[in-house]
This record gives sequence, C-alpha cells and structure tokens, in this order.
Amino acid sequence: MNTRVLVSTSLVLLLSLLLSLHLHNNHNESSWSNRLWWLSSKSSFSSGIADADLLVTNGTIYTSDSSLTFANSMVIRDGRIIRIGNYSFVREMSGYGTKELNLEGKVVVPGFIDSHVHLLFGGLQMARVEVRGVKTKKDFIEKVKEAVKNLKEGSWLLGGGWNNDLWGGELPSASWIDDITPHHPVWLSRMDGHMGLANSLALKLAGVTSNMQDPVGGTISRNANGEPTGLMIDSAMKVVLSCIPEVSVEERRQALERASRYALMRGVTTVVDFGRYFPGASLEHSWEDFEDVYKWADLSGRMMIRVCLFFPMPTWSRLLDIIETTGRRLSQWIFLGGVKAFSDGSLGSNSALFHEPYADEPWNIGLQVTDMESLSNMTVQSDKYGLQVAIHAIGDKANDLILDMYKSVVSTNGKRDRRFRIEHAQHLSHGSAAKFGEQGIIASVQPDHLLDDADSAIRKIGVERAQKGSYLFQTLLTSNALVAFGSDWPVAEINPLNSIKTAVKRRPPGWDKPWNLGECMKLTDALNAHTISAAEACFLDEEIGSLSSGKMADFVVLNAHTLDDLITQEETSSVAATYVGGVKAYP
Repeated sequence: MNTRVLVSTSLVLLLSLLLSLHLHNNHNESSWSNRLWWLSSKSSFSSGIADADLLVTNGTIYTSDSSLTFANSMVIRDGRIIRIGNYSFVREMSGYGTKELNLEGKVVVPGFIDSHVHLLFGGLQMARVEVRGVKTKKDFIEKVKEAVKNLKEGSWLLGGGWNNDLWGGELPSASWIDDITPHHPVWLSRMDGHMGLANSLALKLAGVTSNMQDPVGGTISRNANGEPTGLMIDSAMKVVLSCIPEVSVEERRQALERASRYALMRGVTTVVDFGRYFPGASLEHSWEDFEDVYKWADLSGRMMIRVCLFFPMPTWSRLLDIIETTGRRLSQWIFLGGVKAFSDGSLGSNSALFHEPYADEPWNIGLQVTDMESLSNMTVQSDKYGLQVAIHAIGDKANDLILDMYKSVVSTNGKRDRRFRIEHAQHLSHGSAAKFGEQGIIASVQPDHLLDDADSAIRKIGVERAQKGSYLFQTLLTSNALVAFGSDWPVAEINPLNSIKTAVKRRPPGWDKPWNLGECMKLTDALNAHTISAAEACFLDEEIGSLSSGKMADFVVLNAHTLDDLITQEETSSVAATYVGGVKAYP
C-alpha cells in the first residue's frame, strides 16, 4: 500500500513540474521544444550506454590529439571511440554487455600508420630467398647455394634485400653465383629496389649483351671490357623483370595475409601502399593487385589492416574513373589515395640525382628516371582532377626539381587543399626544407633509412654534404612542413617503434653519438609523425590517426609504462597487442 502511495505521489510531483515548466514557457514554444529535445536526447544517449562494446581503463593513453593529449580510459562502440578521458568520465558509458580491458598501467598509442610500403611485394619477399643483413661475400653466395637446392630445374630463384655496404661496398656480379646456378635464372634485388643482380642465365634469357644500349632512366652495369656484370639499375631492371613469370593470384593473396599479420605484429593498423611499382616494373601490377587481391579480400572479409592505395601516375585517368564512380572510400578497409611517380633513383645504387657528383664516382650525378616535361604534364592533369600526387625524390637536385614543379602546378591549377607529397626527401640543398613548409608539401620520410645510409652517405657524397643536407627531420618541422613517417618496407623493416626511436636518437649502428644532433626530434613529434600526421598526409585524419571521439578505434598496447620507455630502454619496446576497430587483431 505504501509503495502505491509513493509511486502516485511521485507521478503527481512529476506532472506538476512539467505543467509548471509549460506555464512558465508558454510564451516561448521553441524553448519548451528545446527542453523536450534535451530530455529525449539524454534518454537516447543513456539507452546506448549498455551497447558499448569495450571499456579500456587504467592506462597511459597518448592520443595524438592536441585537444586532449593524454587519457587513462576510453570506451568503444561499433568500432569507434565514443568517449575518451579519465575513468569517472568514461565509465558511465559502459553497460552489462561491455567488456573491460584493464591495461595495468601500460602505454597505449593510436594504431601506427606506415606512410610508405610495398605491401604485397614485401609479403612475396617473405617467401623468397632472404639476403637482407648478409655481411660477407661468402655468406651471400652460401645463401644462394642453399636456396637453389630446393628448386625445380629451370625455375627462377627470386629474392632480395642485399646491401653491399654491409660487406665493404663491393657490388656483387653474376660471376659470384654463376657456378652454383647453371640451371636456374636468378634475380636478387638490392634492398632499395633500385638495383638488382641477374646471373648469366637470366641475362641470356633477357637478351642482355654488350651491344645493348642503356635504356632511358636506367643503367646496365658493365666491366672494363664492356660486358654486362649482371647488375641492372633503375629502368634497366625492366629488361630482366619482363622475363620473370607472373606471380599467381593465389601467391599474391597469401602475400597479403603474410604482410598484414606482420604489420599487426608491429602495431601497424593502416598502410599507404605504393604497390609493386618500381622503375622498370609493369604499370599493370598495381591494378592487378587491386582487382585480384584487395577487392577480393575486402568482399570475402579477409582484410586485416586498412590500406590507402596509390597507383602509377601514367594510369591516372583509370583511377579518376573509379573515384568518380565510387568515391575514395571503398570500405572501412580500402581507400583510394592517389598517384605516384619517380624522379630519381637511390643513394645506395648511386642513382639518386644530385647537383654535385658523387664523391666515389666523380663522373656521376645520378639518374633522372622520368623526363621532367612528361612528369610535369602528368602531374598537372592528375592534380587538375583532384588526385593526390606523390613523387619519389631522394637526391637534392631531384627534390628541387619536384618542389619547383609543384609550385608551377599550383600556379597553373589554382590553390586548394591538395597535399602534394615528396616520398623520401632524404637529401636537401640549402633552403629547400623551408620550401616544404612554404608550399605545404608533405615530407614522407623513412627514419630507419638513415641507419643504413649514415656510413655510405659519407663515402658517396662526402662529410659536409651528408651532415648539412641529409635527413633533415627537425629542420622540416621547424619550417612548418608536415612530416609523415613510413618504412618503405621491404626496403627496411616495418617497425614504427624503432623508427620513432631512430628519429629521436639518430644513432646509427657502431656510432657513439648522433648523426647531426640538431636534427633529433622530440618524442611526441615522432609519435605524431607515425599517427596523426601520417593520417593527414593521406586525407584520412577525419577517420584515423588519433584516439579521439568519433574516430575508428585502432590502437596499440605497448610493453611500456611511460612514453620515455620508448626511447630510454636499450632494446626497442615491443607491441603487447594491436586492436583494429576495437577488436583484438594481434596476438
């Protein structure tokens, strides 16, 4: 009886309150409507509390969001963050069906974005002969000898990753491996992808002789007698690559799975994929992989990481046709980025384009891989129709040519938010870093390349040029340029935590001091370069890149309890777990 009286009394009081509000506001109907809207929205919002999927608590969460740099908790629903902050602010969003992840004080960062990879090529290389890290001629030959044992006679031996700087600089030649590969054509690409070694059988199949002319934008290496040594540089690689049998669809699909799992292991949740597109490679590879692998994986539910795809610039009109039909976002997994072209080669292959000659080859300033008139025309057309443009430039002259060309394109097509990119931007002439900021050009750089280049750069371009103009990360930031980090995998390992440490420490193997101390970055700047800046560099900053309300819940739990642990520990910190869309994807 008492309960009924209490309920009745409460109802009377509630009705009286509502009537009072109505009478007080009968002169302002919109004010009354606003109150009803507030009550309705709060009720709707509250009803969603029980639907939260995951509550993440008790951590040190670095958000990469300048409006709230750190938090200790966040809550996720339907793959997106719906609230982030302290525990008391977040916990009210959880309900009976909400799972809780207690971080036990561990550091959490946004899912890393690798701004430059060749994803399927890297996945394919994982199943081939691996000569990365080989430090002697003897070990190089032994690797090839061991790999040949398991091959059917007549089949190609493929692989790569070698770096001649690790064994003193001497370049390999076909004569090193001819005796152990008489029945197998061989192609082993250098770590940078701008040079490859073919054995004599492969050269014969490709029709390479002493009489063959060097192709435009490439070099066939020759000995003192004019005979090919087996090394093919930049566009010359096409002569051999065109003879290698096509990789099957199934092999490429397996490569995507291998590469994706590897990326997740390193905390990478999104990559900007430039495809199997290198100087001399077929323009069709990127399109075949798009149709046969990526779209298949997306439709069949096999995508594990998000990808932003770039295609060869000569095919820009094909990309435009698709974007005009579907838009840039094909799904939560696949985004269409833009187009890519090459300006020059690489430092390790002595084909990066410089204003001054190489110290170890005084007759050589490098290679201009693509004719500037052609490159400019394609860039103007691509940009005119709204496609993002990314151009590979490593040497200081190559960077200057592209910076000037970009400025000309803006003058032709008018100002807009285009986010032109220069991939690598490794060696810059005096004043060029400032142009990145002035022109709004994105510097898409790979910190771990400096670990490989430190000693060789001094040999190839001299101490002064290497010191003043190489890997100017901090100068670029100070010039207000957007700096985005990547790996260039499989040229270097996918390992954002190591890249971040490299950018902060800049200490190459065997060095007891940094390479150019003034270019060391702050830890938070380096973290941002692999997260929010990387997202902005490919127009995905509204979806990913920071742990912010409304964004996709891609995050990484680290085996560290403070941010400083990422750079103070002798060993690089490791990934404890990787989450994509709020779902655990590794381990």
